[in-house]
Amino acid sequence: MIITIQTNGENYRIDLARPLDISIPLNFNGAQPNAYGVEKAVSKPCEAGELVGDTRRGGSCNFEQVKFIPHCNGTHTECVGHITRERIFIRDCLKNAFISAALISVEPEKASKANETYAVELSVSDKLITRNSIETALQKNPKSKIQNPKSLVVRALPNDEGKLTREYLEIVPPFFSTEAMEFMVEFGIKHLLVDLPSIDRIFDEGKLSNHRIFWNVAEGEFETNENSRIFSTITELIYVPNEIEDGNYLLNLQIAPFAADASPSRPILFEILSQVP
Repeated sequence: MIITIQTNGENYRIDLARPLDISIPLNFNGAQPNAYGVEKAVSKPCEAGELVGDTRRGGSCNFEQVKFIPHCNGTHTECVGHITRERIFIRDCLKNAFISAALISVEPEKASKANETYAVELSVSDKLITRNSIETALQKNPKSKIQNPKSLVVRALPNDEGKLTREYLEIVPPFFSTEAMEFMVEFGIKHLLVDLPSIDRIFDEGKLSNHRIFWNVAEGEFETNENSRIFSTITELIYVPNEIEDGNYLLNLQIAPFAADASPSRPILFEILSQVP
């Protein structure tokens, strides 16, 4: 089905029958990604008296209880409530059905050679996604139908299917430099999507400095201010297959209507067929 979507004051034609899913399926009781070594996501049939929620055990239908941690067990989208004392909910912060998007691939750099900074002292093994690499990738973007995308999808290189089930604990994955975060805010990115467990260093003394820069919450503070970017979101633990080319797309960012700071999510990209006057 070909439809025309208006966003950023422009009209774009997309094919709803050709979605590009960049979420990681959450395989309960199977192989799955994991951050910080938390408990794995699990599911089990519910039992209530004589009712058994498993057709394999004689039940009339399947109904299961699931247990998971959105921030650690798979693709998830979070809002500023992730770092505030006030309970701010993702369902209230994500307002757009379709969002203009740029997909870029970047090569993280050794922190010792990156010439960019981070909020805590870096180790020799740390790798940064830098402002320079993001700017360069955007300039090389082969599709220029959208001049000012409101969302940025970052694919870290090398890219492999190990990201679908990787455990992020002993090996610190790449993360963004301070300068990279400041640039994205200046550039007008409202929704950031990454194939990493966190935009911050996974162990950073609890500073979450990049989250604070993105949402404009002061260092060490747990309250929003009049300039906080309350309607901006961060999506982590995505996976962008190599066959999806860098370029511009429309993003449909699907979440569960949770009254919580984060929700499991399903970001879907749609290729822009043409721009309509």
